[in-house]
Amino acid sequence: MTWLQREIQLPRFSPGIHAITHTVLDALPEIAQIRTGLLHLFLKHTSASLSITENADPDVLVDLDRVLDKLAPEDFPYRHVDEGSDDMPSHAKSSLLGCSLSVPIHQGRLCLGTWQGICLCEHRRHAGRRRIVLTLQGETE
Repeated sequence: MTWLQREIQLPRFSPGIHAITHTVLDALPEIAQIRTGLLHLFLKHTSASLSITENADPDVLVDLDRVLDKLAPEDFPYRHVDEGSDDMPSHAKSSLLGCSLSVPIHQGRLCLGTWQGICLCEHRRHAGRRRIVLTLQGETE
């Protein structure tokens, strides 16, 4: 059984949903050696989130971001307002989507569906770089 843990730092992203599957795969070439296993991703932030969603049509990412804006609008009367008008809606969106994902691995590949991809959902207008802990476990070839 192989265990490996690595932390990656993503570049700054503008608000929206951003595909990061290739970034994750580039950071963990060891996935290719895993016959059966699991990749766990944990985002170390409370104003961004992770999601597995459509990866073929970029309009899906735009529409998903628009839906989140409707669910957690900036003009709602939040009590937590110390860090700007986009802060509390960002926490709400992060809580709705979550900060972790688990993806099965089979024969050296992530078991994502044909149209699925891993995405970082950036909810702040002026966010910093985001960090993700990647934990890989599995049986090697």
